[in-house]
Amino acid sequence: MVTQTRTTSSHYREQISTIAVMAAVLMSLSLTGCTALFSPIDTIPANRVPAQFLAEPQADKIPIDVARLRQSKPEFYTLDADDILGIFVEGVLGDFEGAPPVQLPAPDSDLPPAIGYPVPVREDGTLSLPLVKPIPVRGLTIQQAEALIQRAYRGGPEPILRDDSRIIVTLMRERTYRVFVVRQDNSFSQRGSQFLGQGQRGQVTDRSDQSSRGFVLQLPAYKNDVLNALSQTGGLPGVNAKAEIRILRGDRLATARRDQQMEEFYRTNLPSDFPYGMVPKMADEVNSIKIPLRLKPGQIPRFLPEDIILRDGDIVYVDTRETDVYYTGGLLGGGEFPIPRDYDLDVLAAVSLAGTGIATATTGGRGGGLSLASQNVPPTELIVLRKIPGDRQLAIRINLNDTINDPRQRILVKAGDTLLLRYNPQEEVINFASSVFYTYGIRQLFN
Repeated sequence: MVTQTRTTSSHYREQISTIAVMAAVLMSLSLTGCTALFSPIDTIPANRVPAQFLAEPQADKIPIDVARLRQSKPEFYTLDADDILGIFVEGVLGDFEGAPPVQLPAPDSDLPPAIGYPVPVREDGTLSLPLVKPIPVRGLTIQQAEALIQRAYRGGPEPILRDDSRIIVTLMRERTYRVFVVRQDNSFSQRGSQFLGQGQRGQVTDRSDQSSRGFVLQLPAYKNDVLNALSQTGGLPGVNAKAEIRILRGDRLATARRDQQMEEFYRTNLPSDFPYGMVPKMADEVNSIKIPLRLKPGQIPRFLPEDIILRDGDIVYVDTRETDVYYTGGLLGGGEFPIPRDYDLDVLAAVSLAGTGIATATTGGRGGGLSLASQNVPPTELIVLRKIPGDRQLAIRINLNDTINDPRQRILVKAGDTLLLRYNPQEEVINFASSVFYTYGIRQLFN
């Protein structure tokens, strides 16, 4: 009787011990990786992601020919409003047999010395000279304008001057265009790299504070182009800037009318009416021109030659690329990492860059709980959370084993993506069974 009581008591103790072990294992798994079973995410496989939500490859792009950013200089200078001519008309603008005045050009000008008195071209494109009617010179060369002035003073039944009177016309100062250049890439470029070493987890520092450097330029005629504006304000944009330039036309700033159209569009069209919340944006080509700085080989730029010519009031805007980062979570641990501008970063490389390999991604207290080294099966399910228009997100499901065997499954990482690494249900079940075996089964073998 005593023996039977001891046997029953021992049996109860073993059951209690088994329950305690099972509870401990379940608790450890719930703290570390058992998420796919209890926290399902509505995902879409990587091979079914619509093309408009995939990142555009950058590695195959090359810089455009910078000559496209410069306007062609004509063989002969043509006159327009605000040009200043040096004019000498003997007996009218200057004394008979007197030496005409000589005006040296400004130090930053490549014009030759001008001869005569300054006479500006008026806004209507005419010259106002003594004793004659206004002379239209808009669109004419210096030689053609001189011929018209000679005809005005020497022609007609009663000429003002004799045929041997001296008339000299030169270009004293070119017309200029007031242009604004706003650059965000230079606001922090002097402080060093935008990012610290890529091998350091979450060390994205020295970020731009969105401050800008502004310049006001007076660009002379036939030099009023994008290349000259950039050359005078620090050169072409570097890796800290977006690979494009925006030009806001000063003579097209009909912002009130455009805002009214945008308000009407979003009032009559709901985001739910479009797939994946993709609400089309109203075209802004009336006010803004985008000049890409990198294109695919053989791709012809869409902007026209006249698009890079700047006029009064135009704004040249160089944006910074401060948002080109991706984030990590789940078994990868929390982090923020830069995305290179000029070469592609796929999900497999992004996972490797975020840690020291999948096998140790959650060790060191970042993910908490058990390390993956104690598990038989490493995690292979990667969830990419990608923002899409309409204030929504797309959850893309990727199997890391597929990315190793099939490079086509390695989708590119976009700015703002969040990468979550976790176990899939099969891996959780296998790891759970192995944990139970190692904590309870082996003990029973030795009892």
